[in-house]
Amino acid sequence: MLDPLYTAAEMRAVEERYPGYPDTIPELMERAGAAVAREAMRSFSDARRFACVCGGGSNGGDGRVAARVLREAGHEADEATDLEGYDVVVDALLGTGLHGEPRAESAELIRRINTTSVPVVSVDIPSGVDASTGEVATDAVEAELTVTFHALKVGLAVAPGRFHAGRVVVADIGLEHAPTEHARARRELLELVPRRSPRDTKYTAGSVLVVGGQPGMTGAVCLAGLAALRADAGYVTLAVPYESLPVVESVALEPVKIGWSDDDAAAVIGEAAERAGAVAIGPGLGRGDGRRALVRGLLERVDLPVVVDADGLFELEPVERAAPLVLTPHAGELARLLGADTEWVGAHRLEAARSVAERFGAVVLLKGPDTIVVAPGEGAIVCDLGPPALATAGTGDVLTGIVASFLAKGVEPRLAAAAAAVAHARAGELAPHRAGLVASDLLATLPDALEE
Repeated sequence: MLDPLYTAAEMRAVEERYPGYPDTIPELMERAGAAVAREAMRSFSDARRFACVCGGGSNGGDGRVAARVLREAGHEADEATDLEGYDVVVDALLGTGLHGEPRAESAELIRRINTTSVPVVSVDIPSGVDASTGEVATDAVEAELTVTFHALKVGLAVAPGRFHAGRVVVADIGLEHAPTEHARARRELLELVPRRSPRDTKYTAGSVLVVGGQPGMTGAVCLAGLAALRADAGYVTLAVPYESLPVVESVALEPVKIGWSDDDAAAVIGEAAERAGAVAIGPGLGRGDGRRALVRGLLERVDLPVVVDADGLFELEPVERAAPLVLTPHAGELARLLGADTEWVGAHRLEAARSVAERFGAVVLLKGPDTIVVAPGEGAIVCDLGPPALATAGTGDVLTGIVASFLAKGVEPRLAAAAAAVAHARAGELAPHRAGLVASDLLATLPDALEE
């Protein structure tokens, strides 16, 4: 269900537990370098001249072994810094030990590597990428292929680092696996979502209440509600402003609808929540003092798992509550919650998500090129599945509905959010068209994603 994602410190600990360490370092280096050479020859079979840019540490040692193995196979392989005339460049400069900015001479070599017009193979991780966070230095290698050892590193799964890695191949060098703080989600995570039994009713299969849908934004609440149903919730109620009811009634046939005004919203929605197993707040809700007060009041009153998205996140403040809370921001919304810059969030996705989780005492699902799910005091679950076509209006509302459905079925909040990310990604992969995908396309493929 989950694959390990190693930090640099966790990898060091695994290596240090290898029998005979540190005397066996050359043995591990031999396996690592040979794996790089094999994969480089396999991936670039027409290449004859290899330039290996090697640093002074173990990463450089791996590169020197790779160069020797390439020579033994009949290729020209040099430890070089002048990269003209080569067919492939092997980046064995810094490895997983980097945190922060590389030294000036290393940065210059990275720039030189990036200006070549030939493929680059990175050893373990592209130089300039932080293996533990996915953060990248000002200068970081842009690899076409990364051969990493033992298992994936966090920096190969989390943006922006993952975009520097190219295709990633994991090479077994004989180390034993150990528990890791962070993990990568697999499709099998969906096995945690309860399937219906013959004894289930529409209520016990999962009852979801979705709050939102102001005029002009009714599509969001409809998408969220229909997604909850397609994620196998048995009963969904859409709570929308009275003036939105006619539109919502005509678009979303299956959910129950109730109307509210600013004067009676808390009472009407609170009563509806008594019949729900989970509540989603925010899709198309609108902003302003009244809406902000409504969100806070519901979080204080509703003793159920709640997922907050979109407008519900606008100027949200921490609220003391016993029941689970899931927040599903994109980078801009999370930046507002932190009082930070969106660009900073994009460059420090893991740190930013963990900061919001701690501040709000909530599970945070940070949307983006990869989905990061974190809970206070726990490691991240990263979902890097799904096509780029999911970056379109309305898909976040669909994701909110899936999270709410899984919460209503009783799935633990952190795992519910991660499983929802997997289901959402897989629905996108199953959509018949990638170009021109729209959010409602996911409603048709979501049941198939759950049944695989």
